Amino acid sequence: MYNVEEIRADFPILARTVYGKPLVYLDNGATTQKPRCVVDAITDEYYSVNANVHRGVHFLSQQATELHEASRETVRRFINARSTDEIVFTRGTTESINLLASSFGEAFLGEGDEVIVSTMEHHSNIVPWQLLQMRKGIKLRVIPMNDCGELLLNEYERLFTERTRIVCVTHVSNVLGTVNPVKDMIATAHAHGVPVLVDGAQSIPHMPVDVQALDADFYVFSGHKVYGPTGVGVLYGKEEWLDKLPPYQGGGEMIQHVSFERTTFNELPFKFEAGTPDYIGTTGLARALDYVTTLGMDRIAAYEHDLTEYATRRLKEIPGMRIFGEAAEKGSVISFLVGDIHHFDMGTLLDRLGIAVRTGHHCAQPLMQRLGIEGTVRASFALYNTKEEIDALVAGVERVSRMF
Repeated sequence: MYNVEEIRADFPILARTVYGKPLVYLDNGATTQKPRCVVDAITDEYYSVNANVHRGVHFLSQQATELHEASRETVRRFINARSTDEIVFTRGTTESINLLASSFGEAFLGEGDEVIVSTMEHHSNIVPWQLLQMRKGIKLRVIPMNDCGELLLNEYERLFTERTRIVCVTHVSNVLGTVNPVKDMIATAHAHGVPVLVDGAQSIPHMPVDVQALDADFYVFSGHKVYGPTGVGVLYGKEEWLDKLPPYQGGGEMIQHVSFERTTFNELPFKFEAGTPDYIGTTGLARALDYVTTLGMDRIAAYEHDLTEYATRRLKEIPGMRIFGEAAEKGSVISFLVGDIHHFDMGTLLDRLGIAVRTGHHCAQPLMQRLGIEGTVRASFALYNTKEEIDALVAGVERVSRMF
């Protein structure tokens, strides 16, 4: 039994008010709220186990190291990676992609080589490759989409050439909610001998992910979007690929031996983890993953699917409503505009009613250009949202609409 009221009790912030109104938090695509157990784990570690990890001979350092490495195992288990050697901790999805772009670009990309991305990518999966474009003269090739927000897979296959070196695609669009068929897309790329990076920032909180079943070469996500702390994320990479890549940054942790003549690098995954890691953050991430695992990712996915279908149906009752992204496979995101009302005006006025939504281009300006708009209002749902909150959103949008 999925008891949403019991779940909401785990998130103290959901009980607060904004402008004297009950908070209706529908900006989960930007960041999720944190359950008490995650915040307690962070506080407890600072108060009782805080010490720098690895190489410390004293008790606290060894205990902190055990917690940190146990968190790595929790992540491995959550995405079904083969080994903890394949789990690299980062500051988030953006840093994970930048790490890969830098290291992969240095090792495998030269002038005229091609990187395939999609129309619906977040800027963090476009700009790092454009930096390589400026530095090394590579080319970006873009997978187009149809008006429903679905990638055109026939066109995707035609983009491959003998110069294609990597495919970079989002699992779930942060604007449209489209769930891309990444398993099939990976198989297509592998048939051409090309590895694939999957941006899982918007999938990890909402559905079960098995990187071995997907056969993903690289998979990245952030802690704060899956009820964990900010400032911690994950780069999963197949060991055979991570072994081939040079380090991203230099410093402590990532070395075996340093002399002025030469430096040898540490084994995986530490080769990519220069400096002191956020060992408190990794504990919080592990606790968040344990939390959603206990609830059951399949149950979360089913609950959010029902919620999204209900919200879509209710919002479509509003005159002048335009919803962007109606793919057959869709996650818990709805982007919309109403009549000629500017998205910023709609979001600002909803805020005065206690309703938190996101407005703007959502770090996806090329997608906005494809849609022929400047931005949208985005309502994004999480495991603790309710149909009553959807009703409040619909009533709020109707009220704002009457003002214009």
